[in-house]
Amino acid sequence: MDQVTRRAMATALIASAGMAKTAFAAPALLPYADMKREADAACVYHCDYGDPARFGQTITNMVNHMASVDYNPLALQIVLVAHAGGIKFFLDSRAGTQWEADKIDPDLIKRMASAAGYGVQVYLCATTFANNNLSHDRAVAVPWVRMVPSGVATVAALQGKGFAYMKIG
Repeated sequence: MDQVTRRAMATALIASAGMAKTAFAAPALLPYADMKREADAACVYHCDYGDPARFGQTITNMVNHMASVDYNPLALQIVLVAHAGGIKFFLDSRAGTQWEADKIDPDLIKRMASAAGYGVQVYLCATTFANNNLSHDRAVAVPWVRMVPSGVATVAALQGKGFAYMKIG
């Protein structure tokens, strides 16, 4: 994707970051071959935990990281890969899941949507969804969330494509 296309995508993300679930279908599956480094610098943040405070710190770090390049998605590409307990932050509802009783501040997803407005993308692990008997349409349906075949394999694939690795906590 060239810089003009990436800039148009960033503008669309900013405009749509807060849109309602009904505007989008379940996240599309992103094949490994379609995962690309599209900025001068790129970083994959790894979220395999369900601790809300740690997740909040991850969001803070991603936003601070974007601030270091004046929020320019052409200068820095950030992808958050969530699997295991990390997917709970991206479910439309935790009802009927192992995380049903968990208390999560709704402000976390608002902060994540704000980060997406700066071009941050989220890749969710299809294996985790399958292992928890969850259909992909249980994920929040927003344009900045995609489904990937495997979270851990995606982290490795992105590193192989030049993404730096970051794990908070």
